Parts: sequence; structure tokens; C-alpha cells
Amino acid sequence: MELGLYTFVENTPHPEQDGKLHPAERLQNLLEEAELADHAGLDVFGIGEHHREEYISSAPSVILAAIAARTKSIRLTSAVTVLGSEDPVRVYQQYSTLDLLSEGRAEIMVGRGSFIESFPLFGYELNDYDELFAENLDLLLALREKEMVTWKGKHRASIEGRGVYPQPYQKPLPVWIAVGGTPQSAYRAGALGIPMALAIIGGYPDQFKSFAGLHKRGARENNQSVPALSINSHGFIADHSQDALDTAFPAFKVTMDKIGRERGWPPMSRQQFEASCTLRGANVVGSPQQVIDKILYQHEIFGHDRFLLQMSVGSVPHKKLMRSIELFATEVAPVIRKELRPKQ
Repeated sequence: MELGLYTFVENTPHPEQDGKLHPAERLQNLLEEAELADHAGLDVFGIGEHHREEYISSAPSVILAAIAARTKSIRLTSAVTVLGSEDPVRVYQQYSTLDLLSEGRAEIMVGRGSFIESFPLFGYELNDYDELFAENLDLLLALREKEMVTWKGKHRASIEGRGVYPQPYQKPLPVWIAVGGTPQSAYRAGALGIPMALAIIGGYPDQFKSFAGLHKRGARENNQSVPALSINSHGFIADHSQDALDTAFPAFKVTMDKIGRERGWPPMSRQQFEASCTLRGANVVGSPQQVIDKILYQHEIFGHDRFLLQMSVGSVPHKKLMRSIELFATEVAPVIRKELRPKQ
């Protein structure tokens, strides 16, 4: 199994630090985190696109290019690119360039997005939310197929036999589809033969088993090989369980309560948070052994090929985040890889 991290480059208050960091300091910390993940042997590092005050990640490809220059092996992905409000040609050019800079380590993870700020910001109609994503995905996949592209759609100008450059190091440039709670999206990813990243950030993981089934069914019914599956979850690791809970909860609460005010959810209680961190809950928070147990428990449900952890759901102190990354890479990852190594 591949193991990695993703982040929205959160910059929010935490009781253990003096307010928010300057955005430049937060980005420098991020580069150190990515370097550690690479040096310690994790497989993937992702940056999610957001256009909100609490995130410094409106330009993931730029951040990933900076990370590419300071790393050697780790794969670099968006997590996600909000494709409905992006021009697929520009996305393809940006990640092809990243692929060249990193000598074949780039990926694009596309999704419809959990927030809507990018649509009015870039002049798109929310009523076209689903249609824009489907059309832009169609163009993005067409760009992977041929250097010279002819394509026609409804919302974007047509392309008549034009080349798109630069071409990537990898052929084809890897594309994943991120899915939250929409069954049709899981089936579509399988039908297209595209790997799926399933976000489990609430509820119980076993409730999402049907999405993995739909992904496989979409592939089978459309004569595709079954593509890879990633589980993407929130979490945090510390040497001791109580320290993990005490560090992660204030950060989680700031983020989830802000979203809750916007969407009509009640504030998150410590009791609710701790319940979500148990073996069958959604959040992967705890000691290394608890995290190992949880990943293996979820693998029994999904049989997935990749696991990505978002450790910075709200800001946690940089030193503690670095320790969390170190524990993930040096204590959790070796056990998971050994346990899930194919039998000879």
C-alpha cells in the first residue's frame, strides 16, 4: 500500500501558538514538512485547492513545484483540483510542467470541490456545477490521449487540432477522481477506468464500502481493468494517544465549527471528537499503534491501494506536526507495508 499526506495548508489559531502564522512562515513550514515526508520514505504528498481565508493553497501547482525542487522520490499530487472552475488546458499544462520538473512524480486529483468560492470568483454559474465538472473532465482526459487535440463542448471554447505543451514526463499523466458522498461519481470513475480517492471525513468507514463496490462495478460493466483505490482521511499521530487527542482537537474544532456555522451544524464537542477517533470512527488520530490498527481495519473493508492522511485539519504547532509525520513514516508505514505485502 502507498502511504502519504495531503494538506490544504491551513493557517488557523491554536492554543499552543501565538495566533496565526504569517503566510510566508506557514509556507516555509510546509516545505520542511514535505522534505521530511520525502526523506522519511512516504510515497505521496498532496496539496488541495481552496480559495478561503483560512487556507494558503489557491495555487497547488506552484506550491508543488517548490516541493519538487526540494524532494527526490515522493509523488506530488493535487488533492484536489476543483476542475469545474478550472480550465482543463491550464491544469494539464501546469501539471505536465510539474511532471517534467519532478522527472515523473506528478499526479492530478480532480474533484467537484467541497466549497463553492471558486465558482463566483472565476465567473462560473453554480447551476452548472455538475455539468462543468463532467465536461472539463472529458477535455482533461482527451488531453492525455493525444498531443494534437480536437474537442468540442458547451461551456468552453472548442479546440480544433491544436497542440498542448509541454507534454508530460509520464505517458499518460496520472489522473485520479476524488469522491465524497456521491455514488454516481464512484461509478463514473470506474467506468472511465480512473483511480478513485474516497474521502472519509465523517461517519463510519464501513458506511462507504458501497462506493468501492460501485467503483469496481463501473469498471467491470465498461470493460475496464479495476483501477486503484485510495482512502483519504483526517488524522494526527503523537507518541501517546492522549497527546494526539489534546493536540488535534483544538485544531479540528476551529475548522469544523467554522464550516458548521456556514452549514448549520452544531459545534463539535470533545466527546464527539473522541468518538470519531475510535477504531470504527472516521478520524485517524492516536498513537502509532492505534493508527496501524485503524488502517488495517479499513483495509479489511476496502482492500485499498493507497492511504492519504490530512494531519493539519486546522493548524497544529509545526514541531508537533513534524513529529506526527516522522511517526507516520518510521513507525506506522513499515508495519503497514509488512502486513500488506503480497504473499509469495
